[in-house]
Amino acid sequence: LRIAVLASILSLIIYWIIRDRYRVRNLNGKHVFITGCDTGLGNSLAKWLDKKGFCVIAACATEKGSQELRSCSSLSLKTVNLNLADSNSIARAVVFVTEQTAGKGLFGLVSHAEGTAPVGPTDWLRIEDFHSVLDVSLLGLIEITLKLLPLLKKAEGRVVNLINAQGLMAFVGGGYSLSKWGMEAFSDTLRIEMQHFGVKVSMVEHGFFKAEEVNSDIIEKYLFKLWDRLTPEIRDSYGEKYLVE
Repeated sequence: LRIAVLASILSLIIYWIIRDRYRVRNLNGKHVFITGCDTGLGNSLAKWLDKKGFCVIAACATEKGSQELRSCSSLSLKTVNLNLADSNSIARAVVFVTEQTAGKGLFGLVSHAEGTAPVGPTDWLRIEDFHSVLDVSLLGLIEITLKLLPLLKKAEGRVVNLINAQGLMAFVGGGYSLSKWGMEAFSDTLRIEMQHFGVKVSMVEHGFFKAEEVNSDIIEKYLFKLWDRLTPEIRDSYGEKYLVE
């Protein structure tokens, strides 16, 4: 028993030593760019990293989100407006990040986007319903990652993609789960390719964040909206009871 206890203590000491080797030192001057900072996980992460001493560049979808975040952060935190569905907006954000990093490169890119999309049976949906989420939560995140790779390679930085693990369970139609599976595949490929340049790529699969909990009223509203636009043939194939139950 005494040997087992000593072995456990030794294992913990070794673990702490290894863990501390990977702890980031000298945080001042290290720039981290975070998407989706208006509310929720991105917003909380921006505040936390700002307090830790990182140079945070927070991308917000609205001016209100930018103002509220700046009001409760240090002067070193910068915000930039970003619409991930708009390539021009992405290009402007990349220029801003390039200017802020001033030749140092980008230490970290944290990608997070929870695009709002209709959910429901697949044959209730139109292709634009898929675009409404994939253009933001998949293609938009991929595009901004591609454009920031030169800065990440220069700093031998890291990419962290935040993925809601709930989206990896394909229990409903629409683009939400497609975007999460797509980001996971993109991350796996990028991780292998960027090893050569010293850039680390990670995924964090989280559950629902408190500020982003699913609102059943919103889902119900989407379902009724989808139902109202269905053709009579599709409605008849499901029946009125399907929507009620």
